[in-house]
Amino acid sequence: MSAPNYEKRRQRVFLVLSGIFLGTLALLNVLGISRFVDLSFDVFGLRIPMVVAVGVLPYPVTFLCTDLISELFGEKKARDMVWVGLLLNVWVIFLLWLGGVVPGFETLDPSTGKPALDEAGRMPVFYEIRELAFGAVAASMLAYLAAQFCDVRLFHFWKRLTAGRHFWLRNNASTMVSQIVDTTAVILITHFYASALPINEGEALWPQLIVFILSGYVFKLVVAAADTGPAYLALRYLRPYLGLHGTEEATDDHLEGRAA
Repeated sequence: MSAPNYEKRRQRVFLVLSGIFLGTLALLNVLGISRFVDLSFDVFGLRIPMVVAVGVLPYPVTFLCTDLISELFGEKKARDMVWVGLLLNVWVIFLLWLGGVVPGFETLDPSTGKPALDEAGRMPVFYEIRELAFGAVAASMLAYLAAQFCDVRLFHFWKRLTAGRHFWLRNNASTMVSQIVDTTAVILITHFYASALPINEGEALWPQLIVFILSGYVFKLVVAAADTGPAYLALRYLRPYLGLHGTEEATDDHLEGRAA
């Protein structure tokens, strides 16, 4: 029986994890703030508000992929993927911009040069999605860089501190800090730059913003805690599958060493 081709396996696993990360990132930027989900619940008769944008729902998956790539392939690979994610954001923005400026069949408003509103006072569906996505991506690009690099750096800080032990600690501790950075930045930028949050003008602003921030943060923390078990199972299977022992990482130097 021939020996396993670990290099090919590592390329395949990295491609799958990167694909899930980048595909999820593109999807959440398009969905973004197109709809808000009410996950409010009652505790002992007290109503706990929890309102999150639909684009937040798949977002914790990106941190799971980042942590798995950090654990299996090292900090450099994780940073590279974060930069590719930024390029993907730019690509999404470009395609949305291009789709709106090329000639179409919509009736244009002669006073503005933009598509005319229908009888309900709404733009064509594409332009509504485009406008909402522009606001979401503009906010998420800045928050994304800060949060993802924070997550990668903290993950490896905890990994060095614990000598590669206690994956659950670095998985959750890095996410706890990076998600508060991400959630706060997204909410504040989305409101003050894009004015795209469903704010009730008759109520005080900051309590509403704090509800949005805490709702998104708590949701992400709950999902991050829930994915610790699946992450452990994935590592238990992937380490032997990739030919890794102990806390080894499939870095380029490691591959060269094995080849030698």
